[in-house]
Amino acid sequence: MIPGTASPVRVEAFVDPRLSRWMWLVKWFLAIPHYIVLFFLWIAFAFVTLFAFFAILFTGRYPRSLFDFNVGVMRWNWRVSYYAHTVLGTDQYPPFTLADVPSYPARFDVAYPERLSRGLVLVKWWLLAIPQYIVVGIFFGGWGEWENWRGVGLIPFLSLVAVIILMFTGRYPGHLFGFLLGLARWVARVGAYAALMTDEYPPFRLDQGGQDSPLTKFPASGSRP
Repeated sequence: MIPGTASPVRVEAFVDPRLSRWMWLVKWFLAIPHYIVLFFLWIAFAFVTLFAFFAILFTGRYPRSLFDFNVGVMRWNWRVSYYAHTVLGTDQYPPFTLADVPSYPARFDVAYPERLSRGLVLVKWWLLAIPQYIVVGIFFGGWGEWENWRGVGLIPFLSLVAVIILMFTGRYPGHLFGFLLGLARWVARVGAYAALMTDEYPPFRLDQGGQDSPLTKFPASGSRP
């Protein structure tokens, strides 16, 4: 299903036609160099977001260079997660770059907003986003009061089901792929909203499928070239 309404956050991916039946068993290990780099990138992401908070609060603008850096971190993270654990839909090793790589089967982008609300920046990342955090917690697991619920999440469970089916049939199940992309897309929209990159509240809607709708065009900005 293609999203009916354009979003400022774009998440796309497609499954490699010749996925290995067994490589998913070691991708997490092969991705360790990326995890190390991402550890430091996420620290930088936090400081950049803090600086952007004050910039938006006083000027109503997210400094473009900082915005591009944070989009790059989220893009890098999406490629690695798509390869190693969230969907496991490609055997192509993720590139070490913040830039968009059109040839890679997992892509991420956020439309740059010319202006952002100075008032919303005070509450959207914690108060307004609380319902979304609950939903995302269910997606990844670890939410709930009962011991048998802790650690269980839709995304890791469905990813495991998908690769087990791949192992026995040699084919990645299409319906599961679309559903997992919908979950990942939901998480990405919440992440961009919480990181102050958009004022558009993430919809409570599961937009499935590998393709996303075109980026929302903001006045005098739009998506990056």
